[in-house]
Amino acid sequence: MKNALSDALAARDYTTLTPVQEAVTKPELDGADLLVSAQTGSGKTVGFGLAIASTILENERFAQAAAPLALIIAPTRELAMQVKRELGWLYAEAGVVMASCVGGMDMRDERRALDRGAHIVVATPGRLRDHIMRGSINLSGVRAVVLDEADEMLDLGFREDLEFILGEAPEDRQTLLFSATVPRAIATLAKSYQRDAVRVETVSGASQHADIEYRAMAVSARDGENAIINVLRYFEAPNAIVFCNTRAMVNRLTTRLSNRGFPVVALSGELTQSERTHALQAMRDGRARVCVATDVAARGIDLPNLDLVVHAELPSSHETLLHRSGRTGRAGRKGVSALIVPPAARKKAERILHFAKLKAEWAEAPSAEQVIAADEARMIEDPAWLEEIPGSDIGAVNMLVGRFAPEQIAAAYLRLYHAHHTPPEDLSAVDAKPAPRAAFGPSVWFSVAGGRAAGAEPRRLLPMLCKAGGLTKEDIGAIRIQQDASFVEIRKQAVEGFKSEIGADMTVEDGAQVKQLDKAPEFAPSGPRGPKPDRGFKGKPRGPKPERSYDDKRRKPRAERSYEDKSRGPKPERSYEDKPRKPHAAKPDRASESKGTSLPKRADGTTKPVDWNDAPTPRVKKPKGAPKGGKPSFKPKEPRRDNDGAVTSKRRSDAANPSKRFEKPGSGKGPPPPKGKASSKKNRARMAANKSGGNAPPKRRS
Repeated sequence: MKNALSDALAARDYTTLTPVQEAVTKPELDGADLLVSAQTGSGKTVGFGLAIASTILENERFAQAAAPLALIIAPTRELAMQVKRELGWLYAEAGVVMASCVGGMDMRDERRALDRGAHIVVATPGRLRDHIMRGSINLSGVRAVVLDEADEMLDLGFREDLEFILGEAPEDRQTLLFSATVPRAIATLAKSYQRDAVRVETVSGASQHADIEYRAMAVSARDGENAIINVLRYFEAPNAIVFCNTRAMVNRLTTRLSNRGFPVVALSGELTQSERTHALQAMRDGRARVCVATDVAARGIDLPNLDLVVHAELPSSHETLLHRSGRTGRAGRKGVSALIVPPAARKKAERILHFAKLKAEWAEAPSAEQVIAADEARMIEDPAWLEEIPGSDIGAVNMLVGRFAPEQIAAAYLRLYHAHHTPPEDLSAVDAKPAPRAAFGPSVWFSVAGGRAAGAEPRRLLPMLCKAGGLTKEDIGAIRIQQDASFVEIRKQAVEGFKSEIGADMTVEDGAQVKQLDKAPEFAPSGPRGPKPDRGFKGKPRGPKPERSYDDKRRKPRAERSYEDKSRGPKPERSYEDKPRKPHAAKPDRASESKGTSLPKRADGTTKPVDWNDAPTPRVKKPKGAPKGGKPSFKPKEPRRDNDGAVTSKRRSDAANPSKRFEKPGSGKGPPPPKGKASSKKNRARMAANKSGGNAPPKRRS
């Protein structure tokens, strides 16, 4: 081990290394690829920091920072920043320069830090891939790549990003994969991107989370949030995490705890990176005591004095349970993991604990009395009782003792003590298992007319007897439906009341006759049901389908024929020129088709060409405009005039003399100017004259 690293460990009071740290620092594993599986809280961050030291640190100090020498990839932003802090103090004596590339931070600041140079870069997969594609990071000098919590990165969908990053890194690098579990996907990734990797395993199923006490607390369906409050009050941990499955539950529970006086912060994926950083910092410096979070905080987050983990909602798998609970019981400390289990989730909780190979203590959530008793026990055990009275407080103490009785002082202290703590909630009792049904006892059998043939069913027979005979479902035992009758077992104590209710005629609903039997009826053993009869269409029975082969079918296969068959002869070859061409039919003369017209004929009876000047005007409508294709042109009609020759229609006048269409009769004026703003002085003068009726000059604008 390098002297710079050993000095840093000594400064942090590291007397002995953890098992995973000792395993990865063996001399024979220097520079080798490693696949390490270790439980959470076992010191994996310092472990891979020591494992890559021989690869990236040649001397006791780093050279000037340039291209990065090591890449540390973590699944979440919080874990990446935590790894950066841990490696920062570990390599501080060696003069390390750290840089981070995580989502949610300013990418320009990260690019400038990379341009200045860094020895170790800690990043999340997505942001690191963006820097590689933009060319803002140089991977040519990378000697070691570490994938921290590799299984979590695969679960979050970063497989493609990891493969891209490992493909861009140099092939002669050292690759280390650290994970709490090693599923098949991790083994496949290690086989593809590692060279002769050495498997290091320091966790066993028997010693998994040995420093964590698991408690499964049964609560009623409506007391889930109240139970969380009582659990937090019962343990009074310096720091606690409450895990939820959804962001909505995080917001709801955060508001509830804040209203009850808990110093609480929230941590979920909808928060910005700045908000998440401030929340964790509030937990570290003591401003907050409870953190309500989703599974985003279940990986790698290390908070000081975190002694309690509460599962407000059960996790989806046993692996998530282990990662959640691993936030406590770290570095030799003891911790408690409490599961809030409503009745509907008990089977799920038992299954998750079984798969995780954990044994939990089942009990009810702490009641209000238990919380108050725990408060009083902590109050008595407080070391403040044994401390000497400071000189500044002697006067106040003597005044209280001389003025009040000891009982009054104690009662006032209790009231003040409880006033500074959130009061607990009253919880309803929970029945973990329903009470078994009592034995039925002596009974009497009755027969009811109508059986399976009449459509009798237990679900109809039971309410009918209870309604007609004044019985409850506990008074009725077995119900047996036969073909022609039904048999019912009734408790002996309820027989007299049943008979008096149905009357002397012993009939129930729809006049069904009821008879009391002297002994239990004997039922014939029911054998297996035979196959249903095949009744075919509309219930008519049909016989078995005859077996027919292909040759028996009425439709015979078509005989194969070829063009070489002599009966048909070969198909003659014909060319396009040999085909007979039919003459084109003459086009009909459209002029002859006009109604009321006839073509002139010669003396011999033949038709002579049409002379359009002599031919009568056809009755069909002709197109407007200039004549096309030799067709006659039409002159516009003359305007209508009166006896004096004057035009009687303005439209006709416009058509006859277009240049006068805008003139008024007798005005002698030309066409009016265009509407809108006048473009010259002359036009403005004309517009003013037309408006005033004379040739007045235009008005000057004020």
